[in-house]
Amino acid sequence: MTATETHTVPSADELVTRARDLAPLLARNAAEGERERRVPEESIQALTDAGLFKIAIPKRYGGYETSVRTMLEVSGAVAEADGGTAWVLTLTNVCNWMAGLFPQQAQDDVFGADPDAKVSGVLAPTAETRKVPGGWRVTGKWFYNSGSWHATWAGLGIPLTDESGAVVDQGTALIPRTDLDLQDTWFVAGMRSSGSNCLIAEDVFVPEHRVMRVLPALTGDYGTEHTDEALYRSALVPVLALVLIGPQLGMGRAALDYVIGKAANKPISYTFFTAQRESVGFQLQIAEAARLIDTANLVAYRAADEIDAAAARGEYPDFAARARMRSDTGYVAECVTRAIEILLSAHGAGSFAEVSPLQRIWRDSATAARHAIVSPQIGYEIYGKALLGVEETITPLI
Repeated sequence: MTATETHTVPSADELVTRARDLAPLLARNAAEGERERRVPEESIQALTDAGLFKIAIPKRYGGYETSVRTMLEVSGAVAEADGGTAWVLTLTNVCNWMAGLFPQQAQDDVFGADPDAKVSGVLAPTAETRKVPGGWRVTGKWFYNSGSWHATWAGLGIPLTDESGAVVDQGTALIPRTDLDLQDTWFVAGMRSSGSNCLIAEDVFVPEHRVMRVLPALTGDYGTEHTDEALYRSALVPVLALVLIGPQLGMGRAALDYVIGKAANKPISYTFFTAQRESVGFQLQIAEAARLIDTANLVAYRAADEIDAAAARGEYPDFAARARMRSDTGYVAECVTRAIEILLSAHGAGSFAEVSPLQRIWRDSATAARHAIVSPQIGYEIYGKALLGVEETITPLI
């Protein structure tokens, strides 16, 4: 579909339904994804065909241009079937969203040429740059590039230098995947199928229009000329952080449903309980886990709704609101990881059998929850300083 063609944008409910309709396929392929350390192409193609990689692409290119809330809901629905697949979908969608913040010329490069483009990304500026006429020459390595096997573009952090070589700013560069090498480095305990490998640039030219300056972007000063598009007015760091707990919501729900589903027929060893559901102790554990997962959903969706509402009004959330969203992100991850720990204990040692989906949910959730921008302690400190008026900052990413 070209930018000039009209198309129907499905509702959030329809997109979630599409995601859940794919659950049997995604769950069936989960073991292969772990084994091969990449989401199987069959699953990627199914997600593509269902339009689930379009939810953050501008409508001008045939995308759905939905909302942050929809991004969370869709990634959560996919994670009910497989966390690693949901992680790749999430990171691709948020990097597609970030590409929508660039000038139209850059967006044309990415989505104009390929409406099904998939962007991966690493924002840490682990590279060297040299200023040249019209842009920069870039050399560097970027680790933990989720979805690297499937990406057609990458948004990569770079230091911005002047003609003398001095670093004057930090940027994010959009680089075609064909200009990058991939080093297979992703050997981990959890989120194995995310394919978060290392991308490598060797003296790659990046034109000025494909570089977003980070410091202005932190307060909503983006390059896009399409300031009428609400989704691309959303607050940068709150979006980049919050979407990462979308898969956590789905994994938490999946773990709870699995344990409840087994409780009527699974006895508690070395007791007189012939079914776990008969035990008051088990009932209390289920109630606590469910309460934590409910809380995680409520907090996550509140933050997403506030981001969307501010963008719709054309307002950028103030520092205190953005600080709370960093805190909310960590709190959601903390709630879900705690709930899964409770469910593992409630279900018993069988949770760790290789045939049990619980052990993969546990490993995937625990790994994803340790993403640096999700860290609860960092988020809480940011929020606490904001509440107390402490001017000392520990990160610009707020």
